[in-house]
Amino acid sequence: MNRRINCDSVAFVTRAGHKITLPKEQLTQGLALALLLLLMGLAIAGPSGLLAWGENEQLLGKHQARIAKLTEERDALRNRVKLLDPAHADPDLVGEQLRRNFNVVHPDEVVLILDPEGE
Repeated sequence: MNRRINCDSVAFVTRAGHKITLPKEQLTQGLALALLLLLMGLAIAGPSGLLAWGENEQLLGKHQARIAKLTEERDALRNRVKLLDPAHADPDLVGEQLRRNFNVVHPDEVVLILDPEGE
């Protein structure tokens, strides 16, 4: 048998051919494996991972619906403000606001007072 021993080699091999690793290498490989498992866990279950993707899409849909509703309300209020502009006020809307806020009526109008329910 012709066996040569190489002193430059770091890896040690048993007679059966199994590689013997040093404790420092095992620690380094273990830490690298733990880091990779942590990153994979965050990629799947993290705040911006695959599981959160569906929830984020649902929230996006809800927020877009709310934005559409608020936009409609804003446009309605903007139109009402435009109609109440002192320079170009809409007479019908001004009359409606006067009747509602100051309880005023024309002389030819009749006011009916209704009893509140339950009394």
